[in-house]
Amino acid sequence: MDGVVIVNSNWGLIFLTQMSVGILGNSSFFCLRVFSSLAARTLKPMDLVLYQLVLTNNLSLLCKGLPQTMAALGLTSFLDDTGCKCVFYAYRVARGTSLSTTCFLSSFQAMKISTRVPGWLKVRLRSPTFTGLGCVLCWVLQLLLNVNLIMRVSGPGNNKNLSKENMYRYCSSPTGGHLLFPIIALIYSLSDGLCLGLMTLASGSMVLVLHRHKQRVQYLQRHCLSPRPSHEARATCTILLLVSLFVSFHSLSSVLSLCITQTLKPSHSLLSVPVLVSSAFPAFSPYVFIVRDTHISHVFSVCQKRRLRGQHENSVG
Repeated sequence: MDGVVIVNSNWGLIFLTQMSVGILGNSSFFCLRVFSSLAARTLKPMDLVLYQLVLTNNLSLLCKGLPQTMAALGLTSFLDDTGCKCVFYAYRVARGTSLSTTCFLSSFQAMKISTRVPGWLKVRLRSPTFTGLGCVLCWVLQLLLNVNLIMRVSGPGNNKNLSKENMYRYCSSPTGGHLLFPIIALIYSLSDGLCLGLMTLASGSMVLVLHRHKQRVQYLQRHCLSPRPSHEARATCTILLLVSLFVSFHSLSSVLSLCITQTLKPSHSLLSVPVLVSSAFPAFSPYVFIVRDTHISHVFSVCQKRRLRGQHENSVG
């Protein structure tokens, strides 16, 4: 019994650490991006999409990480029936909106850098309107798609029985009837598959554009010209890296969750691993932006120059 408590305590510490690191990273990226927008006195269309991704990441981490931490630390029945419904509904909406936002972000960037499709010129010119409408549609779609969770999820059952109907330690989620569950699973699969398919197409398009850009840069270098660094190319590489991380973590989490559904009595550790994997993207994706975002790098360079100038003025005075 003591060994089980130690293991659960370790998992609770892992969940808490991941949640704290993720919220810190998302909040830091949000503040840095807002500061860079204020310094430039412009709000770019992509900023709205990034702010929404930060919001969904933090909401996902809180709704998933906090209950899992409390459950792993041995706190049982801390959520009633209403609390379980609200937490699960908020998490599924945040997770789905994060998926839709990442898909929208990659598609928007693919349209932004593609110059050989004349029809997309109007889309790029009206990008502020399209990004605002796209963000709203992401929320509306997921709010409607996950309404069934309000009826399916209930309060905690027997926490000692880790069966398929109690896979979350702190709430119960019955699989439903023979007809209802496959229909719901099919709807979720089609929604996720559509977003993943669009991300794959957008990523392939961006890879082709980057390949042509690399060939053009090599041509300029051979003719002794100095090509200007492309901020769009760097932003595109960042989004490609982001999409690769999302697809990797999402696929691994889906495989692990499928393994759990095939297990009659999954252990605490088996239930904890897919939770950790599914929360990896919202926890670590903001650090990709912080490291690679040119706007944030510009903010750091400006602050560094001001600090050095201030030190020089003090030394002269």
